[in-house]
Amino acid sequence: MLGRFLSLVLLLGASLPAAALTIYKYTDANGVVTYTDKAVAGAKVFVFRDRMVERLDLSVKLETKKHAAGETLLLRNELFAPVEVELRIEQAENVSGVPDQPIRWVLAPRSSMRMATLAAADASRPMRYKPKLRYALGDPRLQPVLYRYPLPWQGGPFRLTQGANGRYSHFTPKGRYALDIAMPEGTPIVAARSGMVVKIENDQSGRGNNPSGNFVRILHDDGTMGVYLHLMRGSVQVREGQQVAMGERIARSGNTGNSTGPHLHFVIQRNIGLALESIPFDFAQPVDSLPNFAVGGE
Repeated sequence: MLGRFLSLVLLLGASLPAAALTIYKYTDANGVVTYTDKAVAGAKVFVFRDRMVERLDLSVKLETKKHAAGETLLLRNELFAPVEVELRIEQAENVSGVPDQPIRWVLAPRSSMRMATLAAADASRPMRYKPKLRYALGDPRLQPVLYRYPLPWQGGPFRLTQGANGRYSHFTPKGRYALDIAMPEGTPIVAARSGMVVKIENDQSGRGNNPSGNFVRILHDDGTMGVYLHLMRGSVQVREGQQVAMGERIARSGNTGNSTGPHLHFVIQRNIGLALESIPFDFAQPVDSLPNFAVGGE
């Protein structure tokens, strides 16, 4: 049933105009769960939340250091990747030193910097202000280089179940050019390109709280990032800050998060300016062929 559903998504996506595809889910009298594009009696809309939940607020921190001359706003980046930041000082009362324009900077990995030093215009009265911080992973100044990605798994051949601009879930900026490849749970997943592991999640079971399920994000030399989603719980075998080589085992495929069935969701993203977006990419060979460095599963 799942295979037919995924095939239905592909076929309908190819024939519909460029708009989100509505999928309905219902359970018949025999307890069989069915997905369809028809609003049959008793069916409910199946909601796919195409977003990644990456808690950066624990790693990108704005700290206030008070001292005799006033207050210094210090920004720390504890990630193994650069972060583009924008700091605005709003609702300022009795404050000197507020910049005329928002402060924008690219903060290096594992570093900190002074963003602003503020002082009371009238020392007899307190300062009041509200700092607003925006940030995004990556350095937008870097430009992607042409790269054809080897297939990031061992075994197969497997089948592409949703391609770029898919109407079911690949229609948002972060996932527009993603590819979904159906494969059995536990299939070895390998790095399609060398780079630095900058974020992982490994503890989610089932749908959990993160629609992406367990994942690995790898930063490449040109500023792009390869993201591998819906991985099996406990299978991620790389750590944040680890340098990995192309073809190195990083995890096993799974069915975690907001997934319709066992598959790997693979996407390339870059920072386009305080926002991560997916970008087009090509595999070095057809998806339904044996990977160049495949050695089979275990």
